[in-house]
Amino acid sequence: MSVLRATARLLAPIVSLCATTTLHSQVSEQAGDVLSTIVITAQHLNEERARIDTQTGASTYSFSAGDIRSSPGGDNVQLNQVMLQVPDAAQDSFGQLHIRGDHNGLQFRLNGVILPDGISFFGQTLPPRLISSVKVITGSLPAQFGLRSAGIIDITTKGGALQPGGEISLYGGSHGSIQPSFGYGGHGGADTWYLTGDYIANALGIESPDGRSTPLHDHTHQYHAFGYFEHLFSDTDRLSLIAGTSVTRFQIPNLHGVHAADVGPGLTVEGVADFLSQELDQNQREVTTFASAALQHSSGALSVRSSLLYRFSSLRFDPGAPLGNLLFNGIAPWASKSDAAWALQSDAAWTLSSTHTLRGGMYLQTDHLDSRTLSGVLPTDDAGVQTSDLPLYITDDGTRSQWIESAYLQDEWRLAHAVTINYGLRFDHFEAFSSGSQLSPRANLVWQPWSRTTVHAGYSRYFSPPPFELVGGTTIGKFVNTTAAPAVRQADAVLPERSNYYDLGIEQLLGEHGTVGIDSYYKQSSHLIDEGQFGAPIIQTPFNYRYGQVYGVEFTGSYNTAHVQLYANLALQRAIGKQIESSQFNFSAKDIAWLADHYIHLDHEQQITASAGAAWLWQGTRISGDLLMGSGLRAEQILADGSTIPNGAHLPYYRQVNLGVSHAFDAEGIAGLTLRLDVINAFDTVYQIRNGTGVGVGAPQYGPRRGVFAGASWEF
Repeated sequence: MSVLRATARLLAPIVSLCATTTLHSQVSEQAGDVLSTIVITAQHLNEERARIDTQTGASTYSFSAGDIRSSPGGDNVQLNQVMLQVPDAAQDSFGQLHIRGDHNGLQFRLNGVILPDGISFFGQTLPPRLISSVKVITGSLPAQFGLRSAGIIDITTKGGALQPGGEISLYGGSHGSIQPSFGYGGHGGADTWYLTGDYIANALGIESPDGRSTPLHDHTHQYHAFGYFEHLFSDTDRLSLIAGTSVTRFQIPNLHGVHAADVGPGLTVEGVADFLSQELDQNQREVTTFASAALQHSSGALSVRSSLLYRFSSLRFDPGAPLGNLLFNGIAPWASKSDAAWALQSDAAWTLSSTHTLRGGMYLQTDHLDSRTLSGVLPTDDAGVQTSDLPLYITDDGTRSQWIESAYLQDEWRLAHAVTINYGLRFDHFEAFSSGSQLSPRANLVWQPWSRTTVHAGYSRYFSPPPFELVGGTTIGKFVNTTAAPAVRQADAVLPERSNYYDLGIEQLLGEHGTVGIDSYYKQSSHLIDEGQFGAPIIQTPFNYRYGQVYGVEFTGSYNTAHVQLYANLALQRAIGKQIESSQFNFSAKDIAWLADHYIHLDHEQQITASAGAAWLWQGTRISGDLLMGSGLRAEQILADGSTIPNGAHLPYYRQVNLGVSHAFDAEGIAGLTLRLDVINAFDTVYQIRNGTGVGVGAPQYGPRRGVFAGASWEF
């Protein structure tokens, strides 16, 4: 804690200077001059804000709003689908995204402000249409980035100064899909704003469990809203406000024609012994709301950003009538989970000289978790034999708080014209279900031996607390002698992951428009954090492997001109773990025994991942296509003698081709009108994302079947 206090004292005068700066408006009285001044000032402050952050030595992949709209689906798709263009990004069920063999270890930032983890995934709650640009930062990260280390998704939002005007659109098609949306940016005096919102409804809310194009009981209704507000006090100071909300409702899709008497544990409930799967009526509702206020001061050699953020995230699962759940699973849970987080973040950059830039910062976060569960179960004897067909209802409620304190200090030193090194220290401490702290050294080197060649190498020590909002609070003793009694009655607390990370890569420019690169990485972890779905609610539960290794290599290439865009990625990866050491009650005794002596492939490992895309613009018409390929996530391997190896097999290779065409009618005299047509999974490839087997895998899911979508948008 002494490092944290010392850094806080170091930053206190800077924050005070930012907060007490004389605030005055310097905009012209004439409307044209006002807009010009606002645009120039906003652009300058955005550049200064970017100077606070550094990616020296890390691997960075950038997208603009134009890049997103050029792809099939454009900004009508969810953010996690956009991220599949990143090298070594594997798709999973429920919108999960795995980058470089990690399990959702992603940190989202809006204009540099950290969004604390939520119960649902931000990849589904942040609509792409709010994006001006986005950077995905992976590899050996500078000391500035911590807590989540698989990737930093740093989004620069649209604003009324740089993206003025409005847009309305309507998009829809297959699977009963309909999606109206709007966006508007404007200014008044020294104030600017940008607002966007959408509504999504379709009959493919969660991946199909049986490969049907339109699964049974799979409707979703989703609302997203976002606002960015900015006030310019002067050309050196501004206050920005961000607010967003996402409300989503999902039906949990059903298989058809499956009898509980055939696949269930063989129970009887009030004289009934069978139930058809299509009659299940499980539903889930997720809410995420966030708001932040950030004050920025940038003058001369000093730039400071300080922000206060609030985030609320909740989930409710309703199993419907308990009869079917009891007969299929031996438990019918009503679950409610909510987490409220407050965070204070301050970052500063100070240019000491032409060769040294000093950066430092601090981050404080506190959460309050409220978990409530009512579970219908049936009584059993010590041997697990049902003793009554009358359900029991067990209440398991709990609350808990979390504290996180972080601080860092780093120096970016230009050793020579072609050599830059970034080195620093980061301190993290947390206290929740478990606790821990770590002082983490970081060092990255960038060398440009020739004008078009860049080599980077780095080492980072990482410390990742378990996702507090997802940690389960099941009291095992309450479920003894019931149909929900775990086979393993051990529930050690989830521990923070500690790892050593090494990265080496090279990038080569080809002419003015082309780039190719190769990047390799190796992560060695203790207490590696993984997550699994252990029950009917669509919520991930974290656990630890005592030992873990993740390593791989990525090949990338791109070519961009005003009319042609091309990219291609190929990644090879291996991710393994050994010895489950927390949340043991979620696993079978057989799996725990096997893992005590064997490394296994992590369930989200995809050994080969490839993506490619192309877009061509000609006289207002844009034709685009992209390709996703993978060797498949892991599954249980069945041996000839009937025994199994956890995660010993992988699902078959798959490919998905998406196509799109759009036309802007400006040349035809209809300014602002654009029509688009997209075909997702154009060849209607049927492939499984999960088959329901593997460590921490709850149910089978299939990739989307062919869908045809059309839309119209009008910019004004």
